Amino acid sequence: MSKATTTDRRSPGPHAADSHDVIRVHGARENNLKDVSIEIPKRRLTVFTGVSGSGKSSLVFDTIAAESQRLINETYSAFLQGFMPNLARPEVDVLDGLTTAITVDQQRMGSDPRSTVGTATDANAMLRILFSRLGAPHIGPPGAYSFNVASVSASGGITVDRGTDKTKTQKVTFSRTGGMCTHCEGRGKVSDIDLTQLFDDSKSLAEDPFTIPTYTGDGWVVRVIAESGFFDKEKPIRKYTKKERHDFLYREPTKVKINGVNLTYEGLIPKIQKTFLAKDRESMQPHIRAFVDRAVTFTECPECDGTRLSELVRSSRIGKVNIADACAMEIRDLAEWARGIEDPSVAPLLAKLRHTLDSFVEIGLGYLSLDRASGTLSGGEAQRTKMIRHLGSSLTDVTYVFDEPTIGLHPHDIQRMNNLLLRLRDKGNTVLVVEHKPETIAIADHVVDLGPGAGAAGGTVCFEGTLEALRKSGTVTGRHLGDRAALKETVRKPNGTLAIRGATANNLQNVAVDIPLGVLTVVTGVAGSGKSSLVHGSIPAEEGVVSVDQTAIRGSRRSNPATYTGLADPIRKAFAKANGVKPALFSANSEGACPTCNGAGVIYTDLAIMQTVATPCEVCEGRRFDASVLEYRFGGRDISEVLAMSVTEAEKFFGAGEARTPAAHRIIERMADVGLGYLTLGQPLTTLSGGERQRLKLATHMGDKGGVYVLDEPTTGLHLADVEQLLGLLDRLVDAGKSVIVIEHHQAVMAHADWIIDLGPGAGHDGGRIVFEGTPAELVEARSTLTGEHLAAYVGA
Repeated sequence: MSKATTTDRRSPGPHAADSHDVIRVHGARENNLKDVSIEIPKRRLTVFTGVSGSGKSSLVFDTIAAESQRLINETYSAFLQGFMPNLARPEVDVLDGLTTAITVDQQRMGSDPRSTVGTATDANAMLRILFSRLGAPHIGPPGAYSFNVASVSASGGITVDRGTDKTKTQKVTFSRTGGMCTHCEGRGKVSDIDLTQLFDDSKSLAEDPFTIPTYTGDGWVVRVIAESGFFDKEKPIRKYTKKERHDFLYREPTKVKINGVNLTYEGLIPKIQKTFLAKDRESMQPHIRAFVDRAVTFTECPECDGTRLSELVRSSRIGKVNIADACAMEIRDLAEWARGIEDPSVAPLLAKLRHTLDSFVEIGLGYLSLDRASGTLSGGEAQRTKMIRHLGSSLTDVTYVFDEPTIGLHPHDIQRMNNLLLRLRDKGNTVLVVEHKPETIAIADHVVDLGPGAGAAGGTVCFEGTLEALRKSGTVTGRHLGDRAALKETVRKPNGTLAIRGATANNLQNVAVDIPLGVLTVVTGVAGSGKSSLVHGSIPAEEGVVSVDQTAIRGSRRSNPATYTGLADPIRKAFAKANGVKPALFSANSEGACPTCNGAGVIYTDLAIMQTVATPCEVCEGRRFDASVLEYRFGGRDISEVLAMSVTEAEKFFGAGEARTPAAHRIIERMADVGLGYLTLGQPLTTLSGGERQRLKLATHMGDKGGVYVLDEPTTGLHLADVEQLLGLLDRLVDAGKSVIVIEHHQAVMAHADWIIDLGPGAGHDGGRIVFEGTPAELVEARSTLTGEHLAAYVGA
């Protein structure tokens, strides 16, 4: 191979292009940031630390990454920008040296029932092409192997213009072969609705028979059914004829006229499917979700056995494997199967597929299968799945932004993640990581510590420099970096057991275990070992069991800690009682809203392709309420002043004196218990960090009545200093007579446990077994498992 000769043209001084080696931020004021100015080195790994709510995400995601994305969007034409989200410029004076930012956050992947690990990573698309080329019998193009494509056929006549006054009618046919199972429509599950949970069939329509949320006797939904003319309103439902019952449950949408108004009548079952089952379960209001859980059961589709694919697709095989079998394999097994295929005609495709599958294994997700629904992935699994496409990327000089990439990882897996971050850096990229784990902070080239506190007490840069300098800095992070929770000298004794027998959910291998009650039990094991399957899949979800999982709390700018926790209700009632008016007046989303901004507190001005401008409402001055509402007082304060209080201030306000309100005080106490004393009651949920949202959800569930609390990784998003407070909270729950079961990887929580159940030894089919049961001290002494080895190293044994 010939190579061009080069002459040495080095200039005596450095090249001007080499001077842009930092990202310079000056005067950042996004959320709680207080005029932050900082220089971040390029092509280095920088870790941002600080207590939850100190401003890490505000600086990294809402300022640096957001401005990079906005500037990239501006390079497109005005026409294309019209289809893009309008991103506002962050509150910052100067941002220099930005490169293209790729953010990999903790956001759950879409929970659409047809979205899987395979469809989210293109692995499924590559498999479909592979089977369309090599599958026997051949059934069609790649779309024929997709569970998202239905088979359709059509025929008819078309008129072809042949020139002046000459036309010819031709018969044409069209067909498309798809892989979708027609029975479940590619979902793999079918829903069965329990009619006894919808209505009391001993009652007539005139007697308000419905037990469905929003189906009240005087509501329009029920009026349309009762006055449709299809039924006798006085006749009990159980006495309906076959035709009446069909019309009541399944009738197609039909136009009816009620009191001179044209409306649409539709059978009860399709109406419920459209209004309730079409929504993401986690986005439902609690009472709607409870109804759906009670009334609807999802079972495996009997036609496709849960594979989502038609029988025709499953008949096409490569060797003895069809595409459903391939997608059901653990990815590490699928990678081995793909390596066994040798065919020159698809060599480039096989190379790409093998690389994608090997990336899954390398990143610690080899235990997943491609048919796993993406909505069931944990936050950590979702984040690592998004990383797959970046591992083999040829891009350099890119800024990668990660939000706690070690979330959900066992200490054994953290080193593997660290190596991936270093690999991205060594390719010439800038890597920015928001992280709390000391193991990841330790590999940083540069550390930025924000604080000193959270919320209004944070938002400043307390330290920037090397890890060693951070240890000596005296900041909150520096002081807690070497923290090690000691093993307890004595552990509590259980007062009973919760027996699990024959557990086989997912990868569990006929597990039998007794979970002690009345103590703090920690369930551990590497990612994918079966912890969640054991706890969430085997402990009966009955009365008395309070489950706090990892699902992110949702909320708009109008949602705040007061509305989310239910605190707003007793506050509104207290104001209403003291002033002799309706509680709805004290809701900014109802009758008390400022008429100018509709209770938002800001006015949004849409400037088409330019960023939407939000300005404080001039009438209510951002307080969200109508002026007449603010004249009503309670304890000497109006409703806007109460919502502007911090949790700590509100705890005193509602705890004593003329404003004493026990119902409100109990909720506020729980918020203080989880370390959210600095939050204001009316602060929009959209401004809360991941750790703050996790603790807010915990505070809400602490009010649920139950004897057994199940917590799934409660340390998510928590700083080392916050973990101490969490351990104190867990102790208080147990001391109050509760049984607490925690799924956790954090060694401080393991060391603090009364009892540990360790699953493993590996992930997927290599896991699913109990490898240890006993006290933390016994686990450290035995060192018989990966968890035991890491816990022993942590406590210095």
